[in-house]
Amino acid sequence: MSGAVDRSGGGHGPPARGGTRERAALDAEEKWQPRTEVEPIPDDIRAALDWVARKSLKVTDLEAPSVVRSALHALSLKLDGKAAAANTVNRKVPVFSNALRYAVECELLAKVPLDKVDWKAPEVDDEIDFRYVPGADLAKRLVMGVAEQSERGAHLKAFFGCLYYAAARPAEATALALPDCVLPETGWGELVLARSTPRVGSAWTDTGESFDSRGLKRRARNATRSVPIPPVLVRMLREHIATFGVAADGRLFRATQGGHLLSKEYGDIWKAARLTVLTEAEAATPLAEKPYSLRRAGVSLWLMSGVAPAEVARRAGHSIAVLFRFYAKVIHGLQQQANEQIEQALAEANDQ
Repeated sequence: MSGAVDRSGGGHGPPARGGTRERAALDAEEKWQPRTEVEPIPDDIRAALDWVARKSLKVTDLEAPSVVRSALHALSLKLDGKAAAANTVNRKVPVFSNALRYAVECELLAKVPLDKVDWKAPEVDDEIDFRYVPGADLAKRLVMGVAEQSERGAHLKAFFGCLYYAAARPAEATALALPDCVLPETGWGELVLARSTPRVGSAWTDTGESFDSRGLKRRARNATRSVPIPPVLVRMLREHIATFGVAADGRLFRATQGGHLLSKEYGDIWKAARLTVLTEAEAATPLAEKPYSLRRAGVSLWLMSGVAPAEVARRAGHSIAVLFRFYAKVIHGLQQQANEQIEQALAEANDQ
């Protein structure tokens, strides 16, 4: 057998990535090799690569501070030339830094050249704007309002309940399976969150699916997070299982056709419920604009209920530093209450 073999129609060998054309091919000796080494590069791809080569600088050019500054300036702009949001810039800079470190590892640069220029990424205000986080009453009405949005809404009521009452991330709730749930007939239950399935696009997964199966955010692959859940969510999940059952793999929440629940589907239901529950004036604001608002509402409720910040951080899957950064206003309000309680105790002690 001579030449390369295209496996897109079947056969054996390494799996295709994301359903795209195979990136490997068999050579004349029936061994897998990079496709670029056994097949001629198509003319359109060659033209694109030639253009990139002509327009690109050499890695060694980054030894000049002016080039580094130009690169950092480019990272701070959008494609239309306007200034990018601070969060966007702060996501891009670490990627650029990692690329520079890899260049050092490959001995293309002597050291990471970022310290050659006096440049700082814009400061990011991570603190949540609590004007648009629903309070306990509104959060409950939104969760219940989801059930009124057709049969799909009824199926997703408990999903949104997990976002609020367990402060689960949407990607964690979509992966929730029956073995992860402790649901007694009465009293408090427990969710053991172990997986996250964020949507990343089929081109970037090994399965060809539009979502990826990962461990919990910023945790080891096999790490879990136990979250006690109140009786209201226990009842909600028990009713959901009794009414809708579970998927073949044990997942509680499914797409219309039975597959993985995607953000567009539950996002559309949320938009409909929001318009039903909110007043016209409220709906015109960012109040409860996204399903993630329920998670923020849940974390805020825990804090305002007097749960210790360390325990809130553990249940929410945050670090203490992140909790204090995002929920600074709530925590500061609790500190004021604590100060008043201490002052009252001191006054009572002085009166004795």
